[in-house]
Amino acid sequence: MKQNQMITELIEACTGYFEQNCYTKHRIERYKSMWRNGICHYMETNGITNFNRRIGEEFIHTRISSSVTPAERDLMRSVNVLTEIQETGKVSKKTIHPIIRELKGPIGKAIEELLVYLHELRRNQTTINDHLLYLYRFKQYLAGHEIILPKEIREEHILGFVSIQTNNNINVVSSLRVFFRYLYEERLLKTDLSYVLAHYKWVKREKLPSVYTAEEVKRIESSVNRSSAVGKRDYAVLLLATRLGLRASDIACLSFGNLDWENSRITLKQYKTGKETELPLLTEIGEAIINYLKFGRARSDSRNVFLSARAPYRSMTGVAVSTAVRQIIDASGVPIGQRRHGPHAMRHSLASRLLEHSVSLPVISESLGHKKTESTMAYMRIDMKALRQCALNVPMVDASFYRQKGGVFYE
Repeated sequence: MKQNQMITELIEACTGYFEQNCYTKHRIERYKSMWRNGICHYMETNGITNFNRRIGEEFIHTRISSSVTPAERDLMRSVNVLTEIQETGKVSKKTIHPIIRELKGPIGKAIEELLVYLHELRRNQTTINDHLLYLYRFKQYLAGHEIILPKEIREEHILGFVSIQTNNNINVVSSLRVFFRYLYEERLLKTDLSYVLAHYKWVKREKLPSVYTAEEVKRIESSVNRSSAVGKRDYAVLLLATRLGLRASDIACLSFGNLDWENSRITLKQYKTGKETELPLLTEIGEAIINYLKFGRARSDSRNVFLSARAPYRSMTGVAVSTAVRQIIDASGVPIGQRRHGPHAMRHSLASRLLEHSVSLPVISESLGHKKTESTMAYMRIDMKALRQCALNVPMVDASFYRQKGGVFYE
């Protein structure tokens, strides 16, 4: 691609790309306005006709403050898309900036050397990245307590840090053990402080699945405004969660090849378990999907059914599906309380309704795509009707029991 071209020529190429990729007319006009009042005005004022990356960066430097506002972020995006079109011929959906964790000071240096050592031992890169994350947090915790050198670390610092961790406790402890053993072996510590966590046991607390009643689910479904393209898409997405109990990842990956219209079936391989699952293509779900395909789905070569709401149109992600469902439940007016309110909550709710109708566990397990029936047994904890049937009657106690030894223990 050209690395130096007239700004008018570049804008024309960029506009053509937008039109080809189904950007809305309003959004294209918004970009034109930002270009006209931004980079074009800047270049005209400075007598510049040809655009390149350096010109774009200089313009951004003159217009962006230290705390970037939403309007300034849009302005930066308008310049960045010109650079991308000029250099690659296409526009990325978004730019991901990796988080840089700086390992400064003696403790940071020790962590860095440990990571190099683990790499030399050919440890998995994901494992090394996890160690980096947890040990960086530990380093920050120590810095907050003015601990600079490894030899200044005490038991109370280790226990204090572990006590405030809310997630992945066992992984945090594992990283600390590896770190302290390394410090001891490298003679940076006189004592192997991993002994502090030698008998640490993380007790996983059982969580009750979040469930919604049939009436609440019906209210959630009926709350969706299906007049817009997004509403049509989100309604179909919601029904797949409420009626079939599909996970967000499986809804996002649903392709046209999974839909057997002639036999009213949905056949797919689950993203999480890899298990082949066959489900009924219910009438309401089929009608919702058809309504979206005919009147809501943007033009795209993607084989996946559901696309993003904004151009450039790409397949929905599991995160986007979860967000869409949460927003529907939030806006439905159904009291949420402490309950979760995403696709998985709808999955739990479906399992609960099946249990209420005395559907056997193997059938529910097959419907939800569980590999083992044991996974489905977790839902027994929310089947209050069945649990009541398990309750034993309390036997009557003769009055003489309470009068034994003068009744001194029962006054």
